[in-house]
Amino acid sequence: MVLSSPADFISTTPRFNSKETLIPKCKQTFSWNLMIRSHTLNSNPHKAILVYNLMIIRAIPPDKFTFPFLIKACSLSSSFRKGREVHAFAIKTGFYNDIYLHNTLIDFYFNSGDSALGRKVFDKMRVRTVVSWTTLVAGLVSCGELQDARRVFELMPLRNVVSWTAIINGYARNQMPQQAFELFRRMQLHNVPPNEFTLVSLLIASTDLGSLRLGRWIHEFARKNGFQLGLFLGTALIDMYSKCGSLVDAQRVFVKMENKSVATWNSMITSLGVHGRGEEALALFVQMEKAKMQPDAITFIGVLSACVHTGMVEEGCRYFRYMTHRYGIAPTVDHYGCMVALLTRAGMLGEAYELVNAMTVEPNDDIWGVLLRASRLQGDADLEEVAYRKFLELDIVRSDMVADVLSQHHSNESFKWEVG
Repeated sequence: MVLSSPADFISTTPRFNSKETLIPKCKQTFSWNLMIRSHTLNSNPHKAILVYNLMIIRAIPPDKFTFPFLIKACSLSSSFRKGREVHAFAIKTGFYNDIYLHNTLIDFYFNSGDSALGRKVFDKMRVRTVVSWTTLVAGLVSCGELQDARRVFELMPLRNVVSWTAIINGYARNQMPQQAFELFRRMQLHNVPPNEFTLVSLLIASTDLGSLRLGRWIHEFARKNGFQLGLFLGTALIDMYSKCGSLVDAQRVFVKMENKSVATWNSMITSLGVHGRGEEALALFVQMEKAKMQPDAITFIGVLSACVHTGMVEEGCRYFRYMTHRYGIAPTVDHYGCMVALLTRAGMLGEAYELVNAMTVEPNDDIWGVLLRASRLQGDADLEEVAYRKFLELDIVRSDMVADVLSQHHSNESFKWEVG
């Protein structure tokens, strides 16, 4: 990439008011690096990039400490074009052969979806640390290249807890729970103590197996080894207990957690709803608001799902409106799906169809499938025909459930033709 002028450095960056960012008044590179680092670590990556742009415009020379946090800022803000530009400038200024920069670049390219460049950076490294190898493994896992990730993992000259956790997490999140537990067993044989994220991955694997016994064993393992109920471990335990059928244990974990994230509240609200405790789910949502916790789109999927499972139509409609009016959350296809399910289960086919026609996003196969099945079960032949034709317009691979609905639709057509 050719950088012809200082203006090139800001061409790919969002504009900010300079008053919003504290700019070092001195000309020492250290001070500018410190500001870039501070913004990056405090979730202000765009401001970190802005500081860098001003640094270049003011002819403050970068050093090898400038680039790693800057590349991380580009990754966090999805400023992938900017990141490539910075990579090129690091090469031009002679600071490319820095191991910390290489490790950050590997992570950056995998986050951008360019696994080929991530591998290329790794392959060209003269010296590789355990962090370099682990970053490659985690990157391959994130891009769905699990087989290659395992091959690299087995080639590692040295592994730490992060390395083991990265590959275990890969298997757990790709519905391969047996392999996740086999690797954990190997990890123990190598005397590598797990961390909180290792246990979270194992809880995901337990949930996939539907094994309450394994989930409880991991919980007990955590207690015996001094793990606190942190945000990630606690939330994973709530999710595991709920999905494995023990709502009581999920509630106990929730109550014991001293600190709760939005994801923690979401998990408990959803768990109550799925287990048919809709009123408790809505009461917990009220508690969440009283705790000054800002709900997100996923929160309201849990709230609406609770209404669906318990048939609370009025409450569901109210929260559907409340979501947008109070918090400015635009309905997604999942929110609409909950509402269509809620209305059709209540026999309100006309209202459900009106909502589908008023959707601000394109209805998917799940929504048309629900409407199709409901109209068939409730004997609305006209709406069934409309839903059926809309469904056929979608270029999708249909699930077994919907394929069964289509099959029954054809059976109904044949029946009507024979007696006609």
